Amino acid sequence: MAKRIVLVAGNIGSGKTSLTERIGERMGWQTAFESVVDNPYLSNFYADMKTWSFHLQVFFLGHRAKQYLELWEDPRSAILDRSIYEDAFIFARALHSMGNLNETDYHAYRQLFDLVIGRLPAPSLLVYLKAPVPILLKRIQQRARSMETGISADYLKLLDSYYIDWMNNFDTCPVLTIQSDDLDFVNKPQHLDLVVDKIQEKLAGKEEIIF
Repeated sequence: MAKRIVLVAGNIGSGKTSLTERIGERMGWQTAFESVVDNPYLSNFYADMKTWSFHLQVFFLGHRAKQYLELWEDPRSAILDRSIYEDAFIFARALHSMGNLNETDYHAYRQLFDLVIGRLPAPSLLVYLKAPVPILLKRIQQRARSMETGISADYLKLLDSYYIDWMNNFDTCPVLTIQSDDLDFVNKPQHLDLVVDKIQEKLAGKEEIIF
């Protein structure tokens, strides 16, 4: 198969990291993940979102663009946990809506985002993982990450509404939508087999089948 760049998108708790890890391992693809441990703004952001939202969003934009270009220039195929597009269309939009990113900073960020995106080559495929908010909340509570303790059902619903808007208008590359609430690609190999088959079919240009 020719070189591919696949992005995995979806709300918090939808299974992006688990799927990225396992697809990378199964297909022999490079994997890339969100910058958390080496993120210089994350702890400050969670302590004071209004002060640090702009800094964090600019950091993520630069980090993801650099990560994407490095993988694009490598001859091996790759799969990325979370897309650069979600930074603007989901999370920056939410921060702006919640009053944590003022109008001036939001406008400046979106100008920079549009400039960066306009110069990135299109990915081969975007895999969009969907799950109902109660399932997302349950998964978040089960994994018990300290930085996620403040995530509420209302926040997840807000993000979910933005994902719907984004998907209705996204045309940068083909999209494979997977309803992930009944899928367990961590513990059930047959579920991972199913997802791998659908990704390969979509990359080969076959018709999409929604689970």
